[in-house]
Amino acid sequence: MQLLDQRSKKIMEGCKDRAREAGLNFSRETLEYIISNQDLLELTPKNMIPTLYDFWFHDVELHKQKGKYKLYPSNPYETVINTRPPISFYNDNNPDWLNVMIFYHVLGHIDFFQNNTYFQRTWNEDFKEQALADKRRIAQLRSDQGRWVDYVIEFARQIDNINSYYQELCRAGAENKVLTKMDYFFDIFLQQEKELTEIEYLKEVEKFNSYIQKYGENEGERIFFRDTSKQRYPELEERYKRYCQKEKKSDQNRDLLKFLIDHSPKLQKSENQWMKEILEIIRETALFFEAQIRTKIINEGWASYWHEKLFLRDERIKTHETDFSITNAKVTSMPKVGINPYALGKNLWEYAEKLAETGKDTWIFQQVLNLDQRKNYDQQTGQGRERIFELRKNLSDFSFLWYYLDQDFVDAHRLFVSEKKFNPVRQTWEYFVKSRNVEDYWNMIKDQMYHPPSLKITTKGNGRLKLYHEFEGKPLVQEYIQDVLRGLEFLWGEPVELTSHIVSPKSTPEDIQWTKVRYTVKNGELNVKMT
Repeated sequence: MQLLDQRSKKIMEGCKDRAREAGLNFSRETLEYIISNQDLLELTPKNMIPTLYDFWFHDVELHKQKGKYKLYPSNPYETVINTRPPISFYNDNNPDWLNVMIFYHVLGHIDFFQNNTYFQRTWNEDFKEQALADKRRIAQLRSDQGRWVDYVIEFARQIDNINSYYQELCRAGAENKVLTKMDYFFDIFLQQEKELTEIEYLKEVEKFNSYIQKYGENEGERIFFRDTSKQRYPELEERYKRYCQKEKKSDQNRDLLKFLIDHSPKLQKSENQWMKEILEIIRETALFFEAQIRTKIINEGWASYWHEKLFLRDERIKTHETDFSITNAKVTSMPKVGINPYALGKNLWEYAEKLAETGKDTWIFQQVLNLDQRKNYDQQTGQGRERIFELRKNLSDFSFLWYYLDQDFVDAHRLFVSEKKFNPVRQTWEYFVKSRNVEDYWNMIKDQMYHPPSLKITTKGNGRLKLYHEFEGKPLVQEYIQDVLRGLEFLWGEPVELTSHIVSPKSTPEDIQWTKVRYTVKNGELNVKMT
């Protein structure tokens, strides 16, 4: 592994200037390294952070990667990590023209890291240096505590797999840890509590917009809620207060690792403080990567959007147009079966830009019902580029897809949900188009998106740790439950209970029914009871 040579570094600095002229915003200092395929294989298990703590699972993953590479050799182009300064790695087999294209792709990632609000926790710290300090601390603990350190790391990483940090990301750097009154009113109060019809709901949106137009944004919102509370919904203020109190209280009992760190009777003992240190290291490491997990499609799409836009304008593409087309197609082509996050994200960014450019992302357009008028609607707003920079700042994968994945997009790209059936005559699996409906396509994507279980935590009665899985139609993986609960029992110091759901014995393939089940681990033994 070596630093980029001065000639290539100069090219990179030129790419930075062009990217800034196009509107990207990122730090002046960056580090670039040239590495081999072997180096990439060794860094991959540690998520490309060279200073991350050592753990046996990393070695296992390294052997798996090497085995795959022997069977299916490939040439990964680059990777970039969100450190201070940002560090990017480039394969030593890349030709110059490809590195130029990749430089633009990397700069797109860096711009996203440093401007998307989900990464707020990483803006003022260098995780690479923190990881090095954590690695040294764990090495010291290993010399003091022996193999028990690796047991605690294993238990903590198991718990991390079922830990959701979404609330932590949302409120990073924000004083208000729950929804604003406006968001509560439109998202929860009107839809879930009052259960307004679509027409009634849209009338409330219209009223709100009329106040904003008449009085301005801040004053209009204040007067709207004053009049709303007096005239139509006198219970709104009290309901919102109760909601805020409930959310602040419930948030404290959803982060399982944090709950153990703060409340575990065993970890509070002076002789076990080293265990608490390890849990804090695992949790902080997970929080660093959480934003990347939540923004994979939107982040890769953003980088792909910019490497194409900027490289097509770069004179160094000359004589390499065909090479670029082939390479770019491999990265950004929409597959017939499955999902390519690079392609899906890039095309959604272009779609969002076009909607803003033509004015089709406005409430006025939504009121146009005539099909010909909708098709030819074009206000030529000139706001497309400005709009996507605004979206880049505030959205995650889920919100981005929720706003822009619609039937028009599915039809334009001829997307579909596929299914397969076995042909007994040919003895092969055959794929067929199951649906071209946006709801089915959206459900397929949601099934593949990161979504850890939501747990509520209590300790009422007899000192036991009690977990309640908020069931959303997806059961927990049964084979891991016993080991996770054993680790929890070790870290808590008392028996642990988990309430969840499994498929009822009365279920049929046509009618799946769920039944509540309670798992209890005491002295390492698992007891399962239907409730």
